[in-house]
Amino acid sequence: MQPQHQPSPHSTPLQILCVEDEQFISELYSRALRGAGYEVTVIADGERALEVAQTNTYDVILLDLMIPNLSGIEILRALRDPARVPPIRAKIIIITNLEQRKEVRADIESQADGYLVKAEITPKELLEFIQRMIPNEIQ
Repeated sequence: MQPQHQPSPHSTPLQILCVEDEQFISELYSRALRGAGYEVTVIADGERALEVAQTNTYDVILLDLMIPNLSGIEILRALRDPARVPPIRAKIIIITNLEQRKEVRADIESQADGYLVKAEITPKELLEFIQRMIPNEIQ
């Protein structure tokens, strides 16, 4: 068993925005991520999530597609708008159970940095996925 990553006391913890309206799932994810030493902000509302994500203070955004008031796809498109200055620096990982047509999923994946199906991933696997995708110097 590999030890979980713990940021050194002199480094800044990874900042993660979890956009998830299912409380049980958001608690599972945030507990695992906080246990690894990351700071997690959970938001369940799409409009609020877009507002917070645009502050550009997060290293990773976990983005559910089906959330109230603004869909995850709308948030993803707004954050990946090529006219955005400065561009969002966060890695955006789609987390969903929504079945997508092949072409829709391909379009989403082309804009996101990762795509995970909630029913197929454990919190530990989510943590490992994030750790593989984030450069060591910011972990």
